[in-house]
Amino acid sequence: MRYATRRKIVSRVAEALCAVAVLLALLPLVLILFYVLKEGAGALNLAFFTQMPKPVGETGGGMANAIVGTLILIGLAGVFAVPIGCLCGIHLAEYPETRFSSVVRFAADVLNGVPSIVVGIFAYGLVVLPFKRFSAIAGGVALGLLMIPIVVRMTEELLRLVPSGLREGALALGATRGRAVFTVIVPAALPGILTGILVALARVAGETAPLLFTSFNNRFWSLDVTQPMASLTVQVFTYAISPYDDWHRQAWAGAFLLVMIILALSIMARLAVRRLERMNRG
Repeated sequence: MRYATRRKIVSRVAEALCAVAVLLALLPLVLILFYVLKEGAGALNLAFFTQMPKPVGETGGGMANAIVGTLILIGLAGVFAVPIGCLCGIHLAEYPETRFSSVVRFAADVLNGVPSIVVGIFAYGLVVLPFKRFSAIAGGVALGLLMIPIVVRMTEELLRLVPSGLREGALALGATRGRAVFTVIVPAALPGILTGILVALARVAGETAPLLFTSFNNRFWSLDVTQPMASLTVQVFTYAISPYDDWHRQAWAGAFLLVMIILALSIMARLAVRRLERMNRG
């Protein structure tokens, strides 16, 4: 057998093994999604979106307060994490060799691997204990801390992928370094940065442990960010461990809704990215 033929056979075998590995990795995800869709889609009804939770032991009701609370918590986390993460990522991309950048990069990598429950305990000591109350702000801080390292690293890597010719052209036209970064480099990487922010939002949207120590839960309607606030993840957790069949049904509906929220955010982000790409080409 010739050497070239042997190489082709080895290459095809390696490709086949890689394909099998990908399918095996995707199989559990597909099964989980299928089961959530199967159990949750049938449990959804109008009352789930419009009514408040019923008292213990009563059937019916919904998670209207938890749906709104989840959106508020995600919004607070984004307001807290996105500016900090993007500015840190810009600094790391512009000054990659400084000692401060090395410290920030190491801290982001370590924070990215910290269990979410540890972050929740930290936010509990930082925000809850001093004010002696659970609050949506504390929940937003906890989720924001989980978002920051993802946004930092994604922003840094995407800014590094921008061709150096764009920076050199802006500087040659007389722009300062800061103006070149914020008017040329960042807009060029903006579609990717938005995708990174979406990944971070998806990462925190399904977190339960940090919210148990911060925003806690609230069975009543509340838009006050200084008070405890309901969330889908905590509500699903509470209903899932209960002994009531109707609460189990609503827990599946809540899990299904969480998946749909992430899917909707993904579609919106993809549409925004395509629009920005067309604007940049134009």
